[in-house]
Amino acid sequence: MCTALSYRTRDHYFGRNLDLDTSYGEKVCIMPRNFPFPLRTREALETHYAMIGMATVAEGLPLFYEAANECGLGMAGLNFPGNAWYGPEQPGADNIAPYELIPWILGQCSSVKEARPLLERLCIIDRPFSPSLPLASLHWMLSDGEESIVLEATKAGLQVYENPVRVLTNNPPFDYQMFHLNNYRHLNAQTGDNSFSSALDLQVYCQGLGAVGLPGDVSSMSRFVRAAFVSQNSVCADDEDASVSQFFHLLRSVEMVRGACRTESGQCDITVYTCCINATQGRYYYTTYDTPRISCVDLRKESLDGRELRTFDLTRGPQILYQN
Repeated sequence: MCTALSYRTRDHYFGRNLDLDTSYGEKVCIMPRNFPFPLRTREALETHYAMIGMATVAEGLPLFYEAANECGLGMAGLNFPGNAWYGPEQPGADNIAPYELIPWILGQCSSVKEARPLLERLCIIDRPFSPSLPLASLHWMLSDGEESIVLEATKAGLQVYENPVRVLTNNPPFDYQMFHLNNYRHLNAQTGDNSFSSALDLQVYCQGLGAVGLPGDVSSMSRFVRAAFVSQNSVCADDEDASVSQFFHLLRSVEMVRGACRTESGQCDITVYTCCINATQGRYYYTTYDTPRISCVDLRKESLDGRELRTFDLTRGPQILYQN
């Protein structure tokens, strides 16, 4: 249960809500240009673009949930259960395991345009990181400041969709989610004229009546519609503070509140963290469920030519400012 978003003011902003019932020890990670990232079926990425994102570090490697590279290209993996399908290795293809996909693409592509030829040769293979970390059923959003696409590996093969709304949630597949927006074409940020009946004098009794019918539940399809509506109608200044603030407001419109969604085992899905990456400048902003105050890690304050992974523990716990 997650929502990813790409947004453009003066800079390109990319981020997501991670909605789960538990945490996996994730940290903000900076992978510099010369950190060697091994690949299962091909030579390691010895040199690559630097990137910053959220990851679980296992056996010294960052398993990125999402990241953006120094060129402004962002990528996020979101849960896609029942639809994701990874096959065996294919001769002549670029065979990449799911956990390798984000560093493999962000490590060598500066834009969506540069990534497209790689996707023509890509085969996402059924190779888990380890027995204790099985395959995650995912699909991915890849965005820069100009365009956005969605990658889905299903039994029908690798599907690449244009993403004009620059939003991704979970199931169903992306083309179904985009078609579902047709059911909401009547929504408007402004209150329209009475079209119900000319014989009835229906009153405008409050603001916001143009968006009556916008879904408010936390299902993936409803979150997709709501995130698309608020982001497509968003009004924001171009400066950094306004852009970051607006981005967090957009994702808060689809956040998971503890107790509102329970898993089959009875656990509560929550928005474990929300992130906003200024992909143009390399700044990673985030909040956690119990810490709504925004923290920031800056890619460009680190040595981009290093060989060592740099990690930052998340700020956790309430931070309440009381009056003196």
